[in-house]
Amino acid sequence: MVRIKPFAAVRPPKSIVEEVAARPYDVLNSVEAKAEATEKSLLHITRPEIDFSPMADEHSEKAYAKAVENFRKWQEKGWLVQDDRPYYYIYAQTMDGRTQYGLVVCAHTDDYAEGRIKKHELTRKEKEDDRMIHVRIQDANIEPVFFSYPDNAEVEQIVRKYTCRQPEYDFVADDGFGHHFWVIDRQEDIERITAIFSTIPAFYVADGHHRTAAAARVGEEKKAGNPGHTGQEEYNWFMAVAFPESQLKIIDYNRVVKDLNGLSAEEFIKRLSEDFEVRELGGRELSSCRRGEERCRPDHLHNFSMYLDGKWYSLEAKAGRYDDSDPIGVLDVTILSSLVLDRLLGIKDLRTDKRIDFVGGIRGLDELAGRVDSGEMAVAFALYPVSMKQLVDIADSGNIMPPKTTWFEPKLRSGLAIHKLESN
Repeated sequence: MVRIKPFAAVRPPKSIVEEVAARPYDVLNSVEAKAEATEKSLLHITRPEIDFSPMADEHSEKAYAKAVENFRKWQEKGWLVQDDRPYYYIYAQTMDGRTQYGLVVCAHTDDYAEGRIKKHELTRKEKEDDRMIHVRIQDANIEPVFFSYPDNAEVEQIVRKYTCRQPEYDFVADDGFGHHFWVIDRQEDIERITAIFSTIPAFYVADGHHRTAAAARVGEEKKAGNPGHTGQEEYNWFMAVAFPESQLKIIDYNRVVKDLNGLSAEEFIKRLSEDFEVRELGGRELSSCRRGEERCRPDHLHNFSMYLDGKWYSLEAKAGRYDDSDPIGVLDVTILSSLVLDRLLGIKDLRTDKRIDFVGGIRGLDELAGRVDSGEMAVAFALYPVSMKQLVDIADSGNIMPPKTTWFEPKLRSGLAIHKLESN
């Protein structure tokens, strides 16, 4: 069973929350971060390289030092203020008229080490090391990880009691997504939430595998350096926003490839026809409007869309080319990787091959067509999204999804709450 606890969040005053809150560090590059960052933006802490001219290397010592300096400054200026005592918090997000309600909690690093916080993808060491440095130097979890958990009616009832109130924060970001935040301040509710989660068997990492692994490694590092370690020190805990499984929606995570591995477009389509029913849909105009995009978007499992030479195609995997009884073999990312990316295009390792890139479905299918038409890429593939059930089944079985399988929207806004690793 998982352990959670409340914490005294470091967070912005209500009057400037929109100025402080920022997109997560890993959804924009340094140039985009510099363009987006206003004076009080948390990006100066999560992307400190933007404060240098010319831009500093994000992994340089001076960038890390600037992150620490900025975190201290934001607190000194009153742009980030720590709550007077531990609370749980509710963080809700609204996208396309649908709202999901998450609990902001501290999870225990031992639950990650012992497999009660379940992952579904591998981490890259260099990215994990970078996040570990940020946690270590700040002595804080600046950005939360994104968990799901099995639905619980009593938790939902407590959440509803607070969300009837006026939110502490309530704003719509530039991308059109709404962000809403409440403080759970009644001690009996705090204690009840802690007790309920002690009966919940597992958390599932939806987004933030590198941050989760980094937090666990810092906890182990601090444990090794403390001869009086008890397991209850603040460094044993890290910040997460946990959502009920039924409220989450995974969207497509698509692929673009630089070349056809020596094949002509005609040869490539002929080879594809060995494993797929290939049907031409039409030109780029399909993806440039909403109705057309719906027509060329995959609408069921084992159906793919492909953009090649100015045309959209539907690819339907033929029977016998996949294994629906295998939690990994049933995934469309597995089918595409095996039958197309590996067999035809020679891409063996999605994590290291520079010929492939990945595009979150939030950008739309016209983004895929644009990258092909520009000459940057030769072909694009759109996939049917993975379901939450598939994610949970794979995590429960101890399996790992192929890289870049899930894309969750909306992303958590950073800066609404920060967890310090020293005692509150």
